[in-house]
Amino acid sequence: MLTSILILIPFIASLIILSVPARAAKAFAFGASLIAFVVALVIFIGFPISADYQYVLDYSWIPSLGIHFKVGMDGISILMVLLTTFLSPLIILSARNGENHTPVFYSLLLFMEMALIGVFVSLDGFLFYIFWELALIPIYFICLLWGGVNRVNITIKFFIYTLTGSLFMLVALIILYLHTPNHSFDINYLYQAGKSLDTRMQGFLFLFFFLAFGIKMPVFPLHTWQPDTYTVAPPQGTMMLSGIMLKMGIYGVIRWLLPMLPDGVHEYSAYVMWLAIIGVVYASVIAITRSDLKRLIAYSSIAHVGLIAAGIFAFNLQGLQGGIIQMLSHGINVCGLFFAADIIQNRTKTREIPQLGGIRTKAPFFATALMIIMLGAVALPLTNGFVGEFLLINGVFQFSPYMAALGGLTIILGAVYMFRAYQRTMLGETSALTEHFTDLTLSEKAVFIPLVLMVIFIGIFPQVFLRVSEPAVMKILSGMP
Repeated sequence: MLTSILILIPFIASLIILSVPARAAKAFAFGASLIAFVVALVIFIGFPISADYQYVLDYSWIPSLGIHFKVGMDGISILMVLLTTFLSPLIILSARNGENHTPVFYSLLLFMEMALIGVFVSLDGFLFYIFWELALIPIYFICLLWGGVNRVNITIKFFIYTLTGSLFMLVALIILYLHTPNHSFDINYLYQAGKSLDTRMQGFLFLFFFLAFGIKMPVFPLHTWQPDTYTVAPPQGTMMLSGIMLKMGIYGVIRWLLPMLPDGVHEYSAYVMWLAIIGVVYASVIAITRSDLKRLIAYSSIAHVGLIAAGIFAFNLQGLQGGIIQMLSHGINVCGLFFAADIIQNRTKTREIPQLGGIRTKAPFFATALMIIMLGAVALPLTNGFVGEFLLINGVFQFSPYMAALGGLTIILGAVYMFRAYQRTMLGETSALTEHFTDLTLSEKAVFIPLVLMVIFIGIFPQVFLRVSEPAVMKILSGMP
């Protein structure tokens, strides 16, 4: 029941808010998303340390097709739900009053939160696909209606990319469905059907699923939609995309691909890992050359996700656990970074790094908060990024020391482009554009402070989260060849 409540809260709120006066829409959306976070936090605090699904609701939706509204959570799901409900109210709070954000805008954000939660708790393949597609609709309209220059062409490119991948996934799900003995989309029956197939067929289906998940993550060379979309999307759209939505692809690999097609994963894992490692180096080098702050952060995200993908496909405990906690850390860090870029653009009317400088002297609180989040992004010990990247490199090293050495470049190159950007924006003399830069407002501090606290908390107490996901991870690994 609690799982369905988590879905219903943002869904019902997304409908009610359409009748709320425009001046109260933001407060209503923030309140609804905050309630969802409190519910998720209560579930997390009392969550059993077990590999079994908890809070399962199984309702026969379309019996003739073996489709159920089946939802539930294990230790991996609850962490993704917690991330979604933690970031959603902060993303809503980050929206500025007077930026033409109508009730429709906040309704779309809440609807997207509902769909994202649905993706993370679905235990029926068809239901998973429905929520997967529903998450695409609101972000499409958010980017199309409130995006920047050339938003129409870029948003259509994003839509075509993701829809194409989704169709491949649907075909793979139907093939597996037809191989179940009783024609069911239940996750357990799909697992059994996938494992019963020969290696060649599993490899074929692996490619179909990987296209959908790889595009959403995105993994090199399926990443070309990402920098443009992240740059042109409104700040809240970018934060939803980078902080939460790309986790759908990583989660899909962990929840569906690894346990369902183990022989196919074993057959193609080395190729995927090499693509991921190439993406780490490629995106990091590109980030170093970017002068647009938002585009720099977009490429840094590709690099971090590449290392996560490599760790997951190493299919060992360290790699999977590292991938899961790095999803939490990356979501927190990238939201903070994109929010910082939005603040800079709003105050100076530019994102061009060479035109900035000296912001620390005008906004010391902002500069301090940004530094802490950047330290997490470059994996400084005792920050959230260090835990995930240490485990990921450890996991990749067990698969291939050479891959681990190349993957580890994300830390070195990340420090180069992050600290260089910080130096040129925050330090030195003020420019004409930063001379009148003001420090954070109360609402901006309310967004930054929770993010900063989580950067430190996860870095010092990672076991709070790792112990919850470990039984589910061990269960997945036990089914691998």
